[in-house]
Amino acid sequence: MGYISFMADIILIAHNLRSIHNVGSLLRTADGLGVKTVYLTGYTPYPLSKNDSRLPHLAKKIDAQIAKTALGAEKSQAWHHREDIKSLVRELRSQEFLIAALEQAQAAVKLPDFEPPTKIAVIVGREVEGLESEVLKLCDTVLEIPMLGNKESFNVVQAAAMALYHIRFN
Repeated sequence: MGYISFMADIILIAHNLRSIHNVGSLLRTADGLGVKTVYLTGYTPYPLSKNDSRLPHLAKKIDAQIAKTALGAEKSQAWHHREDIKSLVRELRSQEFLIAALEQAQAAVKLPDFEPPTKIAVIVGREVEGLESEVLKLCDTVLEIPMLGNKESFNVVQAAAMALYHIRFN
């Protein structure tokens, strides 16, 4: 087993999630595991922000729903909303982050076999369909969590928690 990488810079990108509750749980999970920044991209719902361009009543309603599962992490965890994931990935790559998708794929690296670098951005995607092929093409690697039961996948929050924990403590 490797050293505990408390110094790792970990970015989480949640792309095109629909569930407001999953967003809140991801923010809480990210906070608990010391994620540097969470990026909420595409149509992923996001908390109320300074200079929010959404209709005020919608932004407040979404913020309140996120807060139910985030339990304050929407305020303590650094996060940003970015529509365009492609420009974000280019920006992170220019800062020497390894871009890793958390997805099931034929050429994926099994999470227990992955040796995390000190700078990594992990992308999680849609709850049912997963990440779009165009997003997977942007990534340096794909990580997969081996499944032992009858189900084919974990909930996006549980999968992110497992991957982030592995990255943080390996």
